[in-house]
Amino acid sequence: MTTFAVTGHMDLTDDTVDLVRSALAELLRPYADDILVGVSCLAAGADSLFAEAVLASDGRLVAVIPSEDYRQHHVRGDHTPLFDRLLDAADEVVVLPYASADREAFDAANAVLLERADRLVAVWNGEGPSGKGGGTADAVLAARELGLPVDVVWPEGAARR
Repeated sequence: MTTFAVTGHMDLTDDTVDLVRSALAELLRPYADDILVGVSCLAAGADSLFAEAVLASDGRLVAVIPSEDYRQHHVRGDHTPLFDRLLDAADEVVVLPYASADREAFDAANAVLLERADRLVAVWNGEGPSGKGGGTADAVLAARELGLPVDVVWPEGAARR
């Protein structure tokens, strides 16, 4: 069994979505014959693309929801149906004990992702931390400090909005 967690950018361009979707399928393909588990917060962009790739590989999905109000305040617009579909498809849903999704809740969610993972998939352009905490670069740095292998997915031609 291999457990992957995901971190990544939310603001991928439309062309990048297709590139990342293909790259994730390729990355997970060697694990399809094994028991594959994906751990994701199901955010728009990288998190959801990863969750879809895990399910397409017949893997088990674990959803880590940063707070009790996460869906109400952080899942917006056209992402809502996909979020709900992925949440329903999850084999396990972990809702962290925070009333509101703030920096503390997002940092705690990243910690849970890393605690549960054998590897981290980072849909990441390689830029350093923003200083706000809880971001992609922060998760990558934390994973590397823990000695967790990091698979960076940023196909040629990928871009953020």
